[in-house]
Amino acid sequence: MTSSPLLHLPGAVPAEGRDEGVAAHYGELYGEQRSLADGRGFVDLSHRGVVCVTGPERLSWLHLLITQHVTELPAGQATEALILSANGHIEHALYLVDDGETTWVHVEPGTQGELIAYLESMKFFYRVEVADRTEEFAVVHLPAGSIAEIAKELVVRETAYGRDVFLPRAELEAFAAAHGPAAGLLAYEALRVEGHRPRVGLETDHRTIPHELGWIGTAVHLQKGCYRGQETVARVHNLGKPPRRLVFLHLDGSEVVLPAHGAPVRLAADGEEGRQLGFVTTAVRHHELGPIALALVKRNVPVDAPLLVGGTAAAQEVVVAP
Repeated sequence: MTSSPLLHLPGAVPAEGRDEGVAAHYGELYGEQRSLADGRGFVDLSHRGVVCVTGPERLSWLHLLITQHVTELPAGQATEALILSANGHIEHALYLVDDGETTWVHVEPGTQGELIAYLESMKFFYRVEVADRTEEFAVVHLPAGSIAEIAKELVVRETAYGRDVFLPRAELEAFAAAHGPAAGLLAYEALRVEGHRPRVGLETDHRTIPHELGWIGTAVHLQKGCYRGQETVARVHNLGKPPRRLVFLHLDGSEVVLPAHGAPVRLAADGEEGRQLGFVTTAVRHHELGPIALALVKRNVPVDAPLLVGGTAAAQEVVVAP
């Protein structure tokens, strides 16, 4: 993986694991969060994969493969979509926008190769071309409320929580100089958790279905035609309930160490030896809320039940209704 040139900015501390290649923070964790919350600065997401689809049939072809309705997607309108397995389990989350000639997509770091292999296998006779543009383009994020002016020639994906800009990788340092202060991944993730926005590979495991994370309606369109995994989506939506649900946790602030991804969630009444009812997916420190987390728990866990994460007390808020 290519490391971002912005790791040379003052105070930059490299992220680890899945986010390797960009900065976790630049020395001011809470200050960086406050900047983003106030609509200032930007986040370097240049470690994410960038995939482009071109050709006159690109939208009608993608429509057959993904969970979102995109056959008439207007140029410049952002959307998100999933690719599911045959059993309806989440494999990829696609954050996309079409500029009228090309569909631009960014995905989890290092997953673009697997995504492209699947897309290539489904081309058949459609007039489309799929390309990995990760080496040429980087994603940078401007937070909601930002008044930064972006060059008209750049592709921008605008959402309620900010703008994702597909920037020529060679322009990263110039962008940072013009649009700072830079905020690291820890600040970005804290606001993501606050916003209850799931992330593939963290909020998902090998058996996660979209209903468990609240992706029905935002990334999954229920009135579109067939796609791989649709039978599971329709069956759960019409006939049942998902086995698990995403929750937002307020963690006891007296603990020094945040729970790790996968830390067991139990009923507080059952103690640390009680039956595991779920697991932490992402835990962060928020500049206003203190330690918070997202977790995936069994659907029938009472919504008002105090929980225990390892040895840490936790109060839950409903994200996905039981």
